[in-house]
Amino acid sequence: MTLSDELAKLGELRASGALTEEEFTHAKERLLNSSGAGAGAGAGVRPEEPVVAAVNAFRRSRTDRVLGGVCGGMARATGVESWVWRLIFAVLFIFAGAGALAYVLLWIFVPSD
Repeated sequence: MTLSDELAKLGELRASGALTEEEFTHAKERLLNSSGAGAGAGAGVRPEEPVVAAVNAFRRSRTDRVLGGVCGGMARATGVESWVWRLIFAVLFIFAGAGALAYVLLWIFVPSD
């Protein structure tokens, strides 16, 4: 839903009496401040929690990569060196291939930056 669609929906909710003028003003302010990212219309709009924001910002690295850039991206997201993440995936690979499975899934589903 685009920003203009969400603003129109807020206007409809205010016109129908579902939102008071104060709720409308507050929701519109939050919507405009967040530029429409992850916000829905209505009085129950909450700002993104830090964990959700971190997961949404997680990207594979294009510069710090050996295979797919997963460890470089995790290093940037967590503040832990990329070699530590590579070691963790290698150790997990020894235990029934869990590290390889996790790495391949992250390589497939996490977008590159």
